[in-house]
Amino acid sequence: MRVEVPYGGGVEVVEIPDGNLGEIVYQKDVETDDRVQIILDAVKKPLGSPPLSKFLNGAKDVLVIVNDATRPTPTWRIITAILPFLLNKKTKFIVATGMHREPTEAEYEYIFSDLWAAIRDDVHAHDSKADEMVFLGTSKNGTPIKINKMVADADRIIVISSVEPHYFAGYTGGRKSFLPGVSAYETIEANHKLALSIKAQSLKLEGNPVAEDMDDAMRLLKHKKVFSIMTVLDKNHRTCNAYAGDLKESFDMAKKTADEVFVIDLKRRYDIVVAVTAFPYDIDLYQSQKALDNAKYAVRDGGVIILVSACRDGVGPPNFLNILGSADSPKEVLDKIAQEYKLGYHKAAKMAEIGLKCSMMAVTRLPPEVSMKAHLTPFSSLQEAVDTAIRRLGPESKVTFIMDAVITVPRIRQK
Repeated sequence: MRVEVPYGGGVEVVEIPDGNLGEIVYQKDVETDDRVQIILDAVKKPLGSPPLSKFLNGAKDVLVIVNDATRPTPTWRIITAILPFLLNKKTKFIVATGMHREPTEAEYEYIFSDLWAAIRDDVHAHDSKADEMVFLGTSKNGTPIKINKMVADADRIIVISSVEPHYFAGYTGGRKSFLPGVSAYETIEANHKLALSIKAQSLKLEGNPVAEDMDDAMRLLKHKKVFSIMTVLDKNHRTCNAYAGDLKESFDMAKKTADEVFVIDLKRRYDIVVAVTAFPYDIDLYQSQKALDNAKYAVRDGGVIILVSACRDGVGPPNFLNILGSADSPKEVLDKIAQEYKLGYHKAAKMAEIGLKCSMMAVTRLPPEVSMKAHLTPFSSLQEAVDTAIRRLGPESKVTFIMDAVITVPRIRQK
């Protein structure tokens, strides 16, 4: 069978014998609704909270926490919907950058769209290293919980975010707006170090130390008056649903919808999994790593994952490749990171973790020596990679394709 996969604005074509073909998995097509009304319906009939209008009664000031430009949350549309509720309220906005840099002017315009010119004087970007922080306490995992003073001092807080699977926090959204969103650098570093745990994985909250840390942060903030607006988006960043009210209740409902959108059931684990990184996530290897991480749920132990990604801008943050390339094996990478952790090493650790389970091949535009430094065996074509994998694992090997692997989480169907 002839299979075409997207690659760098074109396609890679591979011929697979019918007896070797497993499943071809595409991201789901779901019903969407981008009307402002869907937000209004949610805030007027919230979960576990008074309606937004009553929540804001008597507010001394309001702080709205929003995502930065690395998330596709329709922030401007949500703010537009709730703007009438904020009239005559002393309102400020804080961009929950976590450890990221401040947004550029273009990114601010992406986040706030037509609202930017009118509200820019009331918008603040969180700086995890420079902003004044307030110590709240320590999580059960030993993480010192420090958050931005603007958040600690706010009378009422509105949190705007979107929920989808996250490769080590379980899910984005909800509590993640506070940790890492508006937390101190040392808090984020300690939290992300917990991602080295095998229990820190996509879709998993219970027993996941990263997620538990975030829950502990929210318990330390339980005295704050918080109103949550959570959206779930499809692969084209269109709204599937919106939930509002109590932070935990709205998050719990949103993650159920996120599972319906992003989780794909497979019949079994496969010998060879082709993890296709679609635009725009194929920008670099750092972002493409998420495709490998999702593909690990579909491959058998000792199998092969083939990453297909143009890596248009190269590798990404240099420390990611440097720590991978400083060791001769994935196990040695993990040993080095365990001895000296730095923020950002968690992604390299997750990649090395996959290397202990299976072999990793890659069809990219990276120089071969760069791929090998990342413990990926490079191939010039997908056909060559698949043929090599079948020869290595045997003529009965089954090959499955995940066509948008960064945002698709495979789950083995229960019998």
